[in-house]
Amino acid sequence: MLTALKTPEMNWLHSVTVLICILFLGFMPFESIAIRSVLDRLLGYTEAPDYRNGVGCPAMEELTETMSYCDPSFVHITMTLDSEYLRGSMAAVHSVLRHASCPEHVFFHVIAAEFDPEVNPRVLTHLVRSIFPSLNFKVYVFREDIVINLISSSIRQALENPLNYARNYLGDIFDPCVNRVIYLDSDVILVDDVRKLWNVQLSGSRAIGAPEYCHANFTKYFTDSFWSDLVLSRVFGSRNPCYFNTGVMLMDLEKWREGNYRLKIESWMKLQRKKRIYELGSLPPFLLVFGGNVEPIDHKWNQHGLGGDNVKVSCRSLHPGPVSLLHWSGKGKPWVRLDEKKPCPLDYLWEPYDLSKPIRVSTTK
Repeated sequence: MLTALKTPEMNWLHSVTVLICILFLGFMPFESIAIRSVLDRLLGYTEAPDYRNGVGCPAMEELTETMSYCDPSFVHITMTLDSEYLRGSMAAVHSVLRHASCPEHVFFHVIAAEFDPEVNPRVLTHLVRSIFPSLNFKVYVFREDIVINLISSSIRQALENPLNYARNYLGDIFDPCVNRVIYLDSDVILVDDVRKLWNVQLSGSRAIGAPEYCHANFTKYFTDSFWSDLVLSRVFGSRNPCYFNTGVMLMDLEKWREGNYRLKIESWMKLQRKKRIYELGSLPPFLLVFGGNVEPIDHKWNQHGLGGDNVKVSCRSLHPGPVSLLHWSGKGKPWVRLDEKKPCPLDYLWEPYDLSKPIRVSTTK
């Protein structure tokens, strides 16, 4: 999984090898337009710096021979990855590695769509490896057919992407030895050591941890038909639910599997197909199942809402207090606004982690 420090000659050889692999894939049964898109993406990214462990991390010679992703010393992070959010995802990975005290002990579980028209999982593996040659990662194929018939329409089409629901199936997708994972959306940037988040303990039977926002109007996340139904509205019982954002979660997959939480989430999605009880895609089922039973994590680990709301793109300021993670949840994404020359002030905090470089075609004759 881990590679030794590379010389410039090795970097050049690696780039050529990856390019040959991608070209080889071009002779396989993919659309030529998709192959050109992959090549454009590959050539449009610069290789990330080779981040290495700091003082106090296990010695490298011990890791290269014995470590697998089941090793308990790894910090496990999972993200979904598709062609639309690829640039944001690569920036998020870069930020994690840049601020990690032991970057070689971070393992990324990357979940890719089965039928992405531009980047299939095999090509995606080569692409990620070309950007992060020393990254510990594995690409998983998410079978969209297991959830597609459960998805209802949302207020924003992007929220209907089947990959948004992949987090419901992490307990099934990952090896049983992966019993704990940090879930991150593609539009985040970490500015702190991820191990600090990893070290948060989930007490009792709690299967997930996340920053909670109890001042938010919890009722707005469900329709009037939900609250007017005397049976449904009592679902929280004695729990005191608060809003939490599912874009940053610490998840205990052992408790998740034991609690059959996938089936519980799916049952609410099935009900939603019959009776409209919410509007916001994959978030409300999590609120219904876990609201009032979430391990509260410091708000600094999800300074969310920087992309505005789900309808209108607008600039937001940070919440008061320290910041460990910035999250451009909402409609506006920093890479889009920067490219359009219409950035919000906080978008400039995302820019240093961007590994995408424009391809400049010379017009000199």
